[in-house]
Amino acid sequence: LSTSDFDKLCSLIYQECGINLSPDKKTMMEIRIKRRLSTLAIGSFGEYCNLIFSREGKAKELIHLIDVITTNKTDFFREAGHFDYLIHTAMPDLMARKGAGRKSLVWSAGCSTGEEPYTLAMVLSEYAQGCPGFRFSLLATDISTAVLSKAAMGIFKSEVVKPVPQALQRKYLMRSRDAESDLVRVVPELRALVEFRRLNFMDSDFGLSDLPEVIFCRNVIIYFDRPTQIRLLEKLTRHLQKGGYFFAGHSESLQGMDLPLTPVAPSVYRKC
Repeated sequence: LSTSDFDKLCSLIYQECGINLSPDKKTMMEIRIKRRLSTLAIGSFGEYCNLIFSREGKAKELIHLIDVITTNKTDFFREAGHFDYLIHTAMPDLMARKGAGRKSLVWSAGCSTGEEPYTLAMVLSEYAQGCPGFRFSLLATDISTAVLSKAAMGIFKSEVVKPVPQALQRKYLMRSRDAESDLVRVVPELRALVEFRRLNFMDSDFGLSDLPEVIFCRNVIIYFDRPTQIRLLEKLTRHLQKGGYFFAGHSESLQGMDLPLTPVAPSVYRKC
């Protein structure tokens, strides 16, 4: 992959989805695009670039390019303190202010392969059992169609679900009938609570019919440069209900940004 082609692809990716790739990502991009060369029976990186910058290629191949260059690292109950805060502080506060009977929308923005939204579905289902009148729906979005397809299936290796408490594993995960299988699947009732949808943060309209009361957008903005981070967070907070809660990753700082958010816990914010 020539430096000029790498630079052109980086510019296209930045323009289309805001992801900022530094020069040290060149080898990573080469390795990942090689898989597409094989799939498409294309003999060179130059030929691939000609395809991706053609009208037809941009329409059909760009989505696959974004799939191969995006990094999707996630875990069940990652940064577990956030889920404790959601259940013990945020939800009781929201319920007290709005009353029972109204459905709460919780948005997992940048959901990757589904571990985060399924964790949310588990803890919110448990909360609902002790809170009569509480109802919720979950929206899970990502730019990568590949990870969304995997997430919607709700199938994981046993190793992946180890962080899930045993009581919740027994309740919400199904073991395979094949004794030698290392796979588990999220139960249908839990999968039905989550709507998976492709969303590009660079889109001017997120297409949300209802505003969420809670947004989890964790370990996502680290892939954007500072100006893009600010524009994205301004859009996300506009889509958050007043008094709602925003959860960021522990490694992400919102300091110095003029946002209508007040810090209430480590990497947890409330919209003013």
